[in-house]
Amino acid sequence: MGSVLAATSPSPAPAVAGSGQGVPGLPTADAQASLPNPGSYDECHRKCKEVFPLQMEGVRLVVNKGLSNHFQVSHTVTLSTLGDSGYRFGATYVGSKQTGPAESFPVMVGDMDNTGSLNAQVIHHLTTAVRSKIAIQTQQHKFVNWQCDMEYRGEDFTSAVTLGNPDVLVGSGILVAHYLQSITPALTLGGELVYHRRPGEEGAVTSLLGRYTGENYVATLTLGGAGAHATYYHKANDQLQVGVEFEANTRMQDTTTSFGYQLDLPKANLLFKGSVDSNWVVGATLEKKLLPLPLTLALGAFLNHRKNKFQCGFGVTIG
Repeated sequence: MGSVLAATSPSPAPAVAGSGQGVPGLPTADAQASLPNPGSYDECHRKCKEVFPLQMEGVRLVVNKGLSNHFQVSHTVTLSTLGDSGYRFGATYVGSKQTGPAESFPVMVGDMDNTGSLNAQVIHHLTTAVRSKIAIQTQQHKFVNWQCDMEYRGEDFTSAVTLGNPDVLVGSGILVAHYLQSITPALTLGGELVYHRRPGEEGAVTSLLGRYTGENYVATLTLGGAGAHATYYHKANDQLQVGVEFEANTRMQDTTTSFGYQLDLPKANLLFKGSVDSNWVVGATLEKKLLPLPLTLALGAFLNHRKNKFQCGFGVTIG
């Protein structure tokens, strides 16, 4: 809940006397044996979403301090005129069990604000194929939400089960099941089942997902009872990436189309993101690294033309 990478098709196997010809458009037996793992279901739309800027408001100061190769702490101070102002202390621990070039487990991440509210996650690889995650959220010393995930990654498929807020005495909880299957090196199909139950209410929502990965683009579509969600990500070059997102909510009877782009200028240590949607909300963020100092400045502004509202933010990250 893996990054989406473009994969080239394997070379066709030489013809064998007496063997039947493969059906055009379908993978051969050799191609099926080399299909990649499709990654996690929750990350299918992430490639496009990372292009869009995140809303900023007020002033934000973040200080990161690495205490060792495995442990890091952070201090965050937020000053806002619209939301709550306060302080958050965060800690991150990364274990020594390395499963990939940039993956080590177990991972423990948590932060607490000045009112005692806590957000914490524990992620661990139980085996080479099984990954588990536990997330806990409290609000002023009271449990608000907790969930447990279990994910299995096969050679060409991924299945996962999530259990959220289970209460045996009351008979309530949420169960989410995901499945992704690589059909070809470029095409992935899957589905999601969400079952919820509480006293006097019970229901299930299903959705289907399809993702096609090209050499420099990723197109993803999710269709279900709750609506439709489509994203398209395109990498024009090493500096420019663009994304288009379409969301339709059947319950709210609302549709939104958004366009975003990301411009990376590594020589200038600049990262610029911009977006505009069908509700006439325009936003942009700018990040500037002040090398050789461990300092990053961030500016953000968002303007809602329909509601005539404007908000801006400024952030400083040290470390």
